[in-house]
Amino acid sequence: MKIQNQVPCGNARGFVRYMKDDVISGLLVFLIALPLCVGIALASGFPPLAGIFTAIIGALVTTFISNSEMTIKGPAAGLIVIVVGCVEEFSGNGMSGGWMPADMNAYKAALAVGVVAAVLQIVFGLLRAGILGEFFPGTVVHGMLAAIGVIIIAKQVPVALGITEVKGGPLSLLKQIPEFLMHANPAIAMIGIVSLLIMFLWPLVRNRVSLLKPIPAHLIVLLVAVPLGMALNLTSAHEYEVFHTQFKLGEQYLVKMPTEIFGMFKEIQTPDFTVLNQFKAWKWILMFFMVGSLESLLSAKAVDLLDPYKRKTNMNRDMLAVGVANLGAAMVGGLPMISEIVRSRSNIDNGAKTRFADMWHGIFLLLCVGLIPTILHLIPLAALAAMLVYTGTRLAHPSEFRNVYRIGKEQLLLFVVTLLVVLATDLLIGVAAGIVLKMVLHVANGVPLRSFFKAYVEVEDLDDKTSLITAKESAIFSNWIPFKRQIEDIGLVQRRNIVLDLSGATIVDASVMEKLQEVAYDFEQEGLKLELRGLDELRATSSSVHSMRKRGLTPVKRLTFICDAVLAGQLTKEMIRMGATGYTEMPCFGAGRRLVRTEDATPVEQMRVEVILPQNVCELIIDYLRISVIPEHHITVCVETVEVARITSFMGETGFPAHARHH
Repeated sequence: MKIQNQVPCGNARGFVRYMKDDVISGLLVFLIALPLCVGIALASGFPPLAGIFTAIIGALVTTFISNSEMTIKGPAAGLIVIVVGCVEEFSGNGMSGGWMPADMNAYKAALAVGVVAAVLQIVFGLLRAGILGEFFPGTVVHGMLAAIGVIIIAKQVPVALGITEVKGGPLSLLKQIPEFLMHANPAIAMIGIVSLLIMFLWPLVRNRVSLLKPIPAHLIVLLVAVPLGMALNLTSAHEYEVFHTQFKLGEQYLVKMPTEIFGMFKEIQTPDFTVLNQFKAWKWILMFFMVGSLESLLSAKAVDLLDPYKRKTNMNRDMLAVGVANLGAAMVGGLPMISEIVRSRSNIDNGAKTRFADMWHGIFLLLCVGLIPTILHLIPLAALAAMLVYTGTRLAHPSEFRNVYRIGKEQLLLFVVTLLVVLATDLLIGVAAGIVLKMVLHVANGVPLRSFFKAYVEVEDLDDKTSLITAKESAIFSNWIPFKRQIEDIGLVQRRNIVLDLSGATIVDASVMEKLQEVAYDFEQEGLKLELRGLDELRATSSSVHSMRKRGLTPVKRLTFICDAVLAGQLTKEMIRMGATGYTEMPCFGAGRRLVRTEDATPVEQMRVEVILPQNVCELIIDYLRISVIPEHHITVCVETVEVARITSFMGETGFPAHARHH
């Protein structure tokens, strides 16, 4: 237990002791954050420096309020959709087509929305309401993020191709991609495509050459794209011809930045609070607050799992920190911020030890933008768009669909419906549609309406160190918050081990299965134990450890084979090695086709073996029999589907496997 004294801590002593590690990591994260902050701001309809303002304020403010040691605070691609939606709602379109008075008015209106949303975050942090982030089903959230990824791709592809005038929603823009390719500005498209190739290929190169691992792809993009822009003389307006078609080049394809040292301070803007008397402003306040808070909480939790020292973030304190920083950023013209997962992961990989790495990355941003703004002006917009397209592909990667499907078919349905409704309408309606659909599915699966928002549990002390909590009715996403509080109050607060019996529940949904894994890990970190019982009484909808469990029989495979006794003995040993948990042998007599065709069809002594197997193990054994046994031996094999009361009786172990706890 003394090892806790060796865990780096973000206090004055940690600041001095780990300064070298934190400064180096802060510098490397700064190289990623610089182009992303600018690109996210432009994609959000804000001036380019707005993203830098946010990252600087987030780094300098949250470092001293939050206890999250590894998270990097700043603007995130996941918030682009709500910010640009708000700007467009107030009749702005950002810098596409030039920075007009209407764009400035919409920008200031969005700042006012950001201020009120930040105040709500502060209030929720003070009221210790960070746990509300636990309400939203993980699959619905991932569907929302995938939709955000698709929207980012749809909006940034034309920018990467040098097309400035585009109209339409995300679905319309996706349909227009072939047209964008046909009408692309070749020189700008070259920068965009080369930049995108670097984003995808550099990680492969970096993983093979250890010396290149600290160098982020974003820096390589800048090192290539900026010289390309200079070679094309983008700082001067001119035309060129390709296949008898004239194309224009000029500063409109570069980032617009102040030219004076510390000219950034002239870019500071204040909110227009008069828009708060309009109903539509409050819709976007809710969006800023809900999506921003949810993404930030989920990212902070994810980073805690990645932290090599397994330090735990106080989510209420972190929300308070993000709210205070968002308030400061919105008051001077910045974007909303969250705990950003990509930069946080890079922070960990680069060897950061304390939260001061976040502060150093903000200091480097301040010095860079303040002292060398002219160099930033040379960054092509197409390169920034390519970085965002890459980010969008990570959010909406095909593996997301595959991972959700592995948890259960109903989870894929929730994921796809949320994604499509967000694309067709907006984030708020999409998330609401996902939640409503999940409730409908729960009703169809027999969940009593009375248990949707109330956790029915019985508590009993087994001994002076252990309590038994028996779940009744259901354990689903909508009653998880009171359910979790009961577990934590008895376990983590009263310092008792918990045995959680789920056999009495009608259903334990996938969200709860995932969150129980997190709580079990929290208990383990505190030297306590959360033991799950009764899952073997419920049917899993897939082989995933996070799959939904519900009452009912589980379909499995019954493999039967008949052969001589010697071969049967060999095969049973091999099947156990391949995952079978038991078998039944029965001596028998019989005659196969070969004997029946002879005059003397005397039955011979044989052995009949039956094995109950999960689908995946059965397929493995059948492949083995087909390849290695049937061609060489006389054996009869058949497979049929049967239903069992306890699937876990035929699997390796129950509950959460050891490898899943630390996933």
